[in-house]
Amino acid sequence: MSEKIYGIDMGTNSIKIYQKAAGVILHQKNMIAMVKKKEPLALGDEAYSMYEKAPKNIEVKQPIINGVIADFTAMQTMIQLYFKGMHGKKFAEGLAAGGNAEFYIAVPSDITEVEKRAFYDLIASSSLKTKKIRIVEKPIADALGAGLDVMDATGRLIVNIGADTTEISLISLGGIVQSRLLKIGGTKFDEAIQQTVKKKHNLVIGMKSAERLKMQLASGIKEDEEITYDVMGRNLITGLPNKVTVTNHLIFEAMSESLSSIIDAIKFILEKTPPELSMDIMHDGVCMTGGSTHIKNLDLLIQQETGLSIMKMEEPELTVVKGLGMIMEIRIMKDWLIIYRILIFTNQGVVL
Repeated sequence: MSEKIYGIDMGTNSIKIYQKAAGVILHQKNMIAMVKKKEPLALGDEAYSMYEKAPKNIEVKQPIINGVIADFTAMQTMIQLYFKGMHGKKFAEGLAAGGNAEFYIAVPSDITEVEKRAFYDLIASSSLKTKKIRIVEKPIADALGAGLDVMDATGRLIVNIGADTTEISLISLGGIVQSRLLKIGGTKFDEAIQQTVKKKHNLVIGMKSAERLKMQLASGIKEDEEITYDVMGRNLITGLPNKVTVTNHLIFEAMSESLSSIIDAIKFILEKTPPELSMDIMHDGVCMTGGSTHIKNLDLLIQQETGLSIMKMEEPELTVVKGLGMIMEIRIMKDWLIIYRILIFTNQGVVL
């Protein structure tokens, strides 16, 4: 029987929930549709289907922006409704009455203490009354989910390219030696594609169309072969619906500046890395995670620019929540020393 112990990764693009002994039980778009800004209408993938299509009385929003909580009430509402939907009314009422559920919440490392505290307060002030809430820094959970041993004295370089942010972290002995959070990710790529298509073809396209162009044509390195894809939008001059053919070379041009910023940030972390840890990274390479690492040849770009080998995950968008799962499952094995050290490091000396 699964226990009431949950790990939650609240990403900009998607929310993932892991339940101890049950695995990943939720993976949905992190969006909520609300009527008149207060009544929830739809969550997750259903809300995403309404994005850019809803009438004025329905607002579709992302509660997480740039890795932090932008709309506290909307995010709290989502969490509460998800648990009601997954476990039924009795479960939610049991939590509200003082149930004994535990929560592990993943947060970016390179944000303020106030922003980190907001993730804790999100659960603590909700109707889901719990026994314990623990905050785990994402790079630690990310490394664990990628199958890396974070507790030894070996340097591990993790590059997580998500929807709104790229987090580059150097980990050793269960702690974060260096970390940098960039406000660059899949959404930034989509916005750049939107602007480039508008400038080149006088065509206004939506974010969903830009994302489709990215998935079909984007590449970390410029390809010799020209590949095309048709996209629909509104002609900027006539105001009428129109279709144009976009090439992979145009998409590469649109994304090149953002990709260069990511490469520069990786090099910055490498320059700040102690020499002994540099030797480890040279030997083991870079671990790439995050949903945006699905972009073709992105690993090849980083390899060419840094000279390091690249390790990619099969499900890079799930490494953080799987890492939270590993922390919970370690407790089953009663390896108290390991779990204690992870929690101390990830909470900067405080276990909440």
